[in-house]
Amino acid sequence: MAFIRQLINKPVADTEGEPVGILTDIIASRLGAIPQPALRALEIKRGQTSICVPIHDTTALDSAAPPQTILLHHRLRDIPAYHPSEQDLRLARDVLDKQIIDINGARVVRVSDVEVARLNGHFYIVNVDVGGRGLMRRLRLSRAAREIAKRLGRPMPEGIIAWRDVEFLPGTHHIQLKVPGSKVAELHPADIAEIISQLNRAESGLVLQQLDVKTVADTLEEVEPEFQASLVESMPDEKVADVLEEMSPDAAADLLAELPEDRSEELLNLMEREDADDVRKLLKYPDDSAGGLMTTDYFTVSPDLTAAQAIDLLRRSADEVGAVSYIYVVDQAEKLIGVLSLQELVLAQPATLVRNIMHSRFAHLNLLDSQDVAAKLIAKYSLTALPVLDAEGRLHGIVTADDALDKIIPTAWKKRLPRIHH
Repeated sequence: MAFIRQLINKPVADTEGEPVGILTDIIASRLGAIPQPALRALEIKRGQTSICVPIHDTTALDSAAPPQTILLHHRLRDIPAYHPSEQDLRLARDVLDKQIIDINGARVVRVSDVEVARLNGHFYIVNVDVGGRGLMRRLRLSRAAREIAKRLGRPMPEGIIAWRDVEFLPGTHHIQLKVPGSKVAELHPADIAEIISQLNRAESGLVLQQLDVKTVADTLEEVEPEFQASLVESMPDEKVADVLEEMSPDAAADLLAELPEDRSEELLNLMEREDADDVRKLLKYPDDSAGGLMTTDYFTVSPDLTAAQAIDLLRRSADEVGAVSYIYVVDQAEKLIGVLSLQELVLAQPATLVRNIMHSRFAHLNLLDSQDVAAKLIAKYSLTALPVLDAEGRLHGIVTADDALDKIIPTAWKKRLPRIHH
């Protein structure tokens, strides 16, 4: 194993000991079907120009210890030059000191060094070092740091990430992903949100480009509306409209409220009519009122259905209503007449009518009730959501516990709470 930081800026001499120049970079590219790039050439600076020498014509990695001078196997004039292509990777320019995403820690880290190893006569990139040892090698303090760590009884952190988990973002050399975009999409949206919050706007946009619309929507719901607005600022309107359709109506309304009014209206016009109508309805109410906080994602049934029929209807509606904690029972005029929990519905005998298992007395909010009122009622009755009714008792939406607590509990604390509804 060797680290390229130990080679960069070392002098290079030919087979006769004549100085050639200074090693400024190491070039790598894919070799056959092996996913790890193979080292192909050294880039050597000679005065104001640079030349590239094939890696097999040097002793750069032949010795166990880092050489003081890198020797060529032949005289420079006898070595055919290597001609880099656009697909080649320059490790010092493109990888060292660049940011990557640590998929396990859901954090952005910086590459301190690159580790290579020999396989079947070729040297391949195997790992990147993002820990303290890589930094010490950069500062030429690795031996002293190890000695200090040994005396303190604290080993230096390894911070090694396998190269097979490294992927470049398209169109940029300023950030490398630790994993391909498809792997990033497998993370929990809260982890993706944590990652993009550590990047600048351009880098965040490149990460979001790797994700499908549903994942982008779920990720945006994990960050504050002001940050959401900055992330979609340069996103095409058609894609933003698709994202808004995938978001819960209340979250979509919060985002649109942060955008300029003309763009907000344009996006609403691009959305599916039913989705846009739900969002417009929420935008009519003050932000801190029950009407402004509520979501229209909820599940209703008729009191005359059996438990089995209600469960079957819920299954068929699963894609439209998302997670469900409570079942809301409404009459033909959409007036709320009862509430029951999902658990009560599932445990009921299949032939039992919904009206016989629902609770006719229930806490609720009015459309203009304040957020404080919502939070107090949710806390008082240990609920995960509250229905929002108009003066005639018609159901307009529900306020979930996390939305009720959003402006009362600091965001960093609220993120630690379990997701109890959506």
